Amino acid sequence: MDTKKFDVIGIGHPCVDYLAHIDSLPASNESRSVLNGSWQCGGKIPTGLAAAARCGLSCALIGAMGDDLFGQYCYKDFEDHGIDLSHTLIRKDATTDIGVVLSDDKTHGRNIIYRRGSYQHLSQEEIDFSFLCQADYFFVSRMDDLHVTAAKYAHEHGIKVLIDADNQPLSEYQKILPYIDYFIASEFVYNESFQDTDYRRHMEEIQKLGPKTVVFTFGEDGCRALSEEGYFEIPAFKINVLDTVGAGDTFHGAFFYGLVHKLSLKDTATFASAVSAIKCTCIGGRAGIPTPDITLDFIRTGVIHDSELKARENRYSWGLNNFFQEITHGTVEK
Repeated sequence: MDTKKFDVIGIGHPCVDYLAHIDSLPASNESRSVLNGSWQCGGKIPTGLAAAARCGLSCALIGAMGDDLFGQYCYKDFEDHGIDLSHTLIRKDATTDIGVVLSDDKTHGRNIIYRRGSYQHLSQEEIDFSFLCQADYFFVSRMDDLHVTAAKYAHEHGIKVLIDADNQPLSEYQKILPYIDYFIASEFVYNESFQDTDYRRHMEEIQKLGPKTVVFTFGEDGCRALSEEGYFEIPAFKINVLDTVGAGDTFHGAFFYGLVHKLSLKDTATFASAVSAIKCTCIGGRAGIPTPDITLDFIRTGVIHDSELKARENRYSWGLNNFFQEITHGTVEK
């Protein structure tokens, strides 16, 4: 019996976010005090993999980043989560993507300002596609030629492919859809693609294009899921929302937990929704990612036992400062 080394391999590029929690967004020429700040690593696939790893899955990242302080911080964070970086390239004398994320109490939304790093994204020639054969699942979020080629390779080699679809209408995913097994998309994709709420009919249309499982997430309105098991509407968990950054990314990462453990679609989506909800009680996309024990207890009782999450949140609030101190004192390899 062929045993794979990894549960999930994803392809994506990490970034670092400075997350600022404020009471309300300032108007022009106004200022606001930061109630809670945090330095956390981000990126759709990287955060999804962090969530999968927190759920106990073995994960690897194919990607690239700069060798600046932010890139080194990302690298250390991946290591702390146990994510394999053997196929992640560190670009010399290059900068990593960074962002400033404002989360406010008034709207519970987020506003993002970002700076693209100077590092070069991966080319097809730099990817060892055979590495994908070491995983049961392949995780993508884009649909350019590189990602289509990778998804096609995985599909042809019997590796199940899951896509995190966001920020584009369905028409933009036509090239990659034939190679997708699990199409998980945001409400943005749905609203940009369809003009009514006949969810099941539209999800059946997507199934005809390739994916056997289709899921749409709608934030506080829960999610809709369709597979050969049937159609389900799963309500969102009721929690006190602090910050929604990374909510979708953690949903995708936690979805792999259900796939690997062969849960039903309904139980898989419920578990992923619970992980995403718990994350939203903490600032940023990484600090609030719960373990399966915390998540399953929350599903049973409605109570979040968050002492470990608060410790993670506190650690990330000092994250970049502590990391710089570690580098300065030589406890982290530069």
